[in-house]
Amino acid sequence: MTKAVLSAMIRPLVEPRLPDWVEPLWFASKDEALELAPQAEIGWFDFTHPEPMVEVVKAATSLKWLNSIYAGLDFLPLDLLDERGVTVTNGVGINAITIAEYTVMLMLAHAKGYRDVVRAQDRREWLMDSPGKRELAGERVLLLGLGAIGSLVKTRLEAFDMDVVPVRRSRHENSLAPDEWRGQLGNFDWVVLAVPSTPETVGMIGAEELAAMKSTAVLVNIARGDVVDQPALLAALEEKRIEAALLDVTDPEPLPEDHPLWPLDNAQITMHLSGRAQTKMFMRSADRFIENLQRWHDGEQVAPQMDLTLGY
Repeated sequence: MTKAVLSAMIRPLVEPRLPDWVEPLWFASKDEALELAPQAEIGWFDFTHPEPMVEVVKAATSLKWLNSIYAGLDFLPLDLLDERGVTVTNGVGINAITIAEYTVMLMLAHAKGYRDVVRAQDRREWLMDSPGKRELAGERVLLLGLGAIGSLVKTRLEAFDMDVVPVRRSRHENSLAPDEWRGQLGNFDWVVLAVPSTPETVGMIGAEELAAMKSTAVLVNIARGDVVDQPALLAALEEKRIEAALLDVTDPEPLPEDHPLWPLDNAQITMHLSGRAQTKMFMRSADRFIENLQRWHDGEQVAPQMDLTLGY
């Protein structure tokens, strides 16, 4: 029997479907998880916050396979997991649909001034003109990150007749290479960030990149807060050197109540809700886990696997 230490959060979706060779050990708190962790060969240690996950992973000394609903696991001790030879499957693609939809919502809300429309309704004020007259059709989008999320963002924006140019590591038609996009920033109306957080991407949008963008350009960050130099972004927004920033992610999170980003009219902050704006996350995760269990038992490769060296 293989011992699997699993969160009680997904128990109703997983337990009836577990094969006979798995002995499930369920936890409902950090203390319970820490107690059970040393027995785990397979672990699903998800918590709402990173800190308990880190503690439990460190305590799981017999772990062979770690599964998670989260796509971004860069906060875990990846070096330790690599040293122990642990296979890690993450939640890449689980939330891709809803995050792509959220991206379109953010862009449309900005283009049409929808925040001002909602505020007018709250005041019971009948507006005589639209507060936003921008059209997505015909505008150019630089898309940084063409993984599960970025690929869906691309197709959805193209359905609005936008010209979407992704950055790719290898040469493709209507794309830019990693060493080309910075020199082309001034040609785009929107810059959408959908990259993982790695040493390579941290601070990739800084003062120089922001200065190279159009004054009418809009930055959309659905990646991680640390891929943008936030003080540089704050300065660009305060001085109105770019039109706006639509931020599902910030650095830090949660953003402190007194942070100067909050009151800016040209910043939209959506509290990292894009991946939570759906109902099927746990069902998709449970389905993927059950399928992977069979692969694991058969000696086949489970997916999607993290590259613990690259961090995604």
